Amino acid sequence: MNADTLIRLRVPITVLPEGEGLPLPEYMSPLAAGMDLCAAVAADFTLPPGARTLVPCGIRIALPEGFEAQIRPRSGLALRHGITLVNAPGTIDADYRGPIQLPVINLGQEPYTIHRGDRLAQLIVAPVVRVEWELQDDLDDTARGERGFGHTGR
Repeated sequence: MNADTLIRLRVPITVLPEGEGLPLPEYMSPLAAGMDLCAAVAADFTLPPGARTLVPCGIRIALPEGFEAQIRPRSGLALRHGITLVNAPGTIDADYRGPIQLPVINLGQEPYTIHRGDRLAQLIVAPVVRVEWELQDDLDDTARGERGFGHTGR
């Protein structure tokens, strides 16, 4: 598969005043699944260890019906600094038209400074499947059965 064979979806986007001058969400490699979201902060902000804050991205989007956007942490920030999202992954529904904001938390041991334009998270657009429940008296058997947490490993 190459970038020319990927599915394309047009999504309207609006740049808010705090997002002026920042790049739109973009893929950082030809086959990347997620687009980086930037911090639309007016000034540098230092997040102490254990603290959390809501960071604006300076954009709004209008997803088409049948799609959602998932907001996920960036793995490098999580590994190197302990910076992640409180509700990862977050979900943006197709009927939401408000500003995209990131609930960032510092799980690291050092203060972390957020600068304007820092890439803090990734946005992934995915199709939504609607479930129609089919009530049954019992479910089919599988090799795993009812064994839960930690029971798929050896």
